[in-house]
Amino acid sequence: MALVKYNNNSISAVTSAASVPSGAMTLIKEQTASSSATISFVHGTSDVVLDSTYPIYVFKFINIHPASNADFTVNFRDGGSAYDATKTTTFFHAQSNEAGNYSDLSYQAGNDVAQGTGSATVARQIGTGNDESCSGELTLFNPSSTTFVKHFISRAFAYQYIGAQYNSDNYGAGYCNVTAAIDGVQFAMSSGNIDAGTIKLYGLKDS
Repeated sequence: MALVKYNNNSISAVTSAASVPSGAMTLIKEQTASSSATISFVHGTSDVVLDSTYPIYVFKFINIHPASNADFTVNFRDGGSAYDATKTTTFFHAQSNEAGNYSDLSYQAGNDVAQGTGSATVARQIGTGNDESCSGELTLFNPSSTTFVKHFISRAFAYQYIGAQYNSDNYGAGYCNVTAAIDGVQFAMSSGNIDAGTIKLYGLKDS
């Protein structure tokens, strides 16, 4: 089994895809929110790569803090100017609280997208308290394919604004049901801005 190795190389330091060791993750782009309406990664802009250079792309988000109580979401661009790729998703979460008197593991049908163009939920109900945020990652598989649907999987851990000191372990997955390549990924809150937080894009070679 190959070991996954992390590094801080930028895409400009990679001379060719063949030079990237099998199983290695290469940092492509890092963006930091500051009262940002959205954070977008678009192929071909600002050294962003979202093509066949890598078969797998991983977005890692760290301490995403909303300006208002909201969900953290993602959407995808399929060659146009809008982030509205048709997708089908599923979503569930596990919850508990600091008091230890509540726990839950449930499928969240209200956060699904069924052949729609709306954003997919990554983390639910993130609060605005000074210590409240979400962190996690999203993996996008083979976005440059013009044959297959484009699968993605997300997992995020959040401090919820619902109730008293709730934590939420969020699991999402789905596919962009388009034949066009996915050339842009955009993160946003369901309401208000992303007050603070960092999102890093990595490329992963699988063979």
